[in-house]
Amino acid sequence: MDLKQLNAFVAVADLQSFSAAAKITGLSQPSLSRLLKQLETDMNVALIDRYHRPLQLTEAGLFFYDKVRALLIELDTITNMTKRMSAPSSALNIGFVPSVLYGLLPEIIADFKHSAHQGANEADIEVNLKDISSYQQIEALKTGEIDVGFGRFAHQDPWIQQILLRHERYVVALPKAHPLAQNEEQRLIDLANNRLILYHQTHLPVSTTAATIIKTPNGMDKDIDSTEPVTEPLLHLFAQHGITPLMTTKVSDLQVALGLVAAGEGITLVPASLKSMRTEQISYQPLIHENVTSPVYLHTLKDFIHPKIPDLLRSVYQVYEQRGITYRVQQFI
Repeated sequence: MDLKQLNAFVAVADLQSFSAAAKITGLSQPSLSRLLKQLETDMNVALIDRYHRPLQLTEAGLFFYDKVRALLIELDTITNMTKRMSAPSSALNIGFVPSVLYGLLPEIIADFKHSAHQGANEADIEVNLKDISSYQQIEALKTGEIDVGFGRFAHQDPWIQQILLRHERYVVALPKAHPLAQNEEQRLIDLANNRLILYHQTHLPVSTTAATIIKTPNGMDKDIDSTEPVTEPLLHLFAQHGITPLMTTKVSDLQVALGLVAAGEGITLVPASLKSMRTEQISYQPLIHENVTSPVYLHTLKDFIHPKIPDLLRSVYQVYEQRGITYRVQQFI
């Protein structure tokens, strides 16, 4: 058994076709077939059911595929990491989610560059920013596409270490003409009859079961029996308080959500750092619930920390100090 055989097997399993796998691997179809036949002979196990179209894996093949694919991904991660350790890049590649960019990230990057310029040639400092979701950042860290990521969700991955930078309070974004637009003590239950605009593209890894309560147009509370798991981040916040909004609309991103709020098509919740956006059409009001927050995480690899990441973290805390933001100093290890 060797890597060429394993890669050939995974390619065939992924594509369910010898011809397509041959193109991907750069092998001829006869060579690919011989590799897989030899693998099955060595193991004395039939991995592929060749009598179905498209090709299917046997029960043993499915088990083998699941384990081998994970091993090959891990080996690829180790290889990439080893190369980066031997010759770390002078550039710092930073992944971010849009809500962080609209918040304090520009100030943090400016402080980072300014601080670096004090002790080094500015030409030596290169920062590359990439808009990428919290969960996509994990794979991007492993492949080397980014060196560090600012995200909104906690992750459990053996290759990744993560620190919580702070909890940011949510605010309600309402159209300026909304009856609650001037109410500075917003409650989630009072918002339940509005159309809630959802914009997160990734869901939480754990769910809350909604004990569903909505407020009817005549002001009465109405119970709805439901045990549906709730992993959408905004709906999760409502579900934690035993509430399910009466109406929702799903959009592609945060900017579209705020555009719909500005047009009077609904309301949404956003981190407080975004309350300077579209202020001509949108009223941002605080929630009375102190636990309705959006965390900000910084994550990188466990076994390889880019040399410039400690400086970036110092700039994060420097900006927090200037803004009077509460935080607890942490370091990557």
